Amino acid sequence: AGHVIDKTKNHVQVNAVADSSGDVKGMKSVAFESAPLRIKTAEREFVDHEEMNVEEMVTYLRSYKGRSSTSCPNVEDWLATFGDAEYVFCVTITATLSGSYNSASTAKRIYEEQHPGRRVHVINSLSTGPEMKLILEKLEEYILAGLDFDTIVERITEYGQSTGLLFLLESLRNLANNGRVSPLVANVAGILGIRVLGKASDVGDLEQLDKCRGSKNALDAVLRRLGSLGYTGGRLRISHCLNEGAAGQLASLVIAAYPGAEIEIYPCRGLCSVYAERGGLLIGFEKGTPSV
Repeated sequence: AGHVIDKTKNHVQVNAVADSSGDVKGMKSVAFESAPLRIKTAEREFVDHEEMNVEEMVTYLRSYKGRSSTSCPNVEDWLATFGDAEYVFCVTITATLSGSYNSASTAKRIYEEQHPGRRVHVINSLSTGPEMKLILEKLEEYILAGLDFDTIVERITEYGQSTGLLFLLESLRNLANNGRVSPLVANVAGILGIRVLGKASDVGDLEQLDKCRGSKNALDAVLRRLGSLGYTGGRLRISHCLNEGAAGQLASLVIAAYPGAEIEIYPCRGLCSVYAERGGLLIGFEKGTPSV
């Protein structure tokens, strides 16, 4: 199934798709499919689908003594999400940290070869989690507005340059286990209540910004960084790994500073929970006045 738009009297079936790191399970008015990532140890594999028990996985990984790894959707996974749509808009986790974008790009080539005239646009979000969600929300607006394929590609590319991601983590254990950060950096987090605040960089890797002691100082630091990175009170999405309380406290701080803020809070799915770990927050936000 797909949402049908009628811009030029041609009925076009459109699918929006993303890998599961976007934490999106569905859209209100546009057909949506999610391609699952997988979390693996020598003993178990967790598939990041909607029914996954995140708390069970987080608890298991915390006590597991060996190494864990994650794997991206393969080409067949992506092709399955494309369905039978004429137009597909696909959003992936940053290509700097995952092969998801490359798999989706291969699936695009195969799909377009198999279905001449159909088109797929793959977006490297250079991010994950709530920043991907913002991109998907804007895609839905453009599709519902009846914009043509090329116009949507142009506008969503511009919009992606006006969004950002912050992360506030109490532990970097899994990031270190997967080679995403050095063990030395990881050892800092969790010591004496230190939390690490960072962002998704312009090239899509993880950039550490601050080391904060205590929850209040950490949330205050998030608020300061939001302002310095260009947030002026637009959309802001907070995903949390089993820490709804801190997410709510941050939302209250943001609303006090930016009364016009439009905020949504929701739990991380599996992949983001692996790296956020218990207590972690991911914050996706719009910078300045985003393009419409």
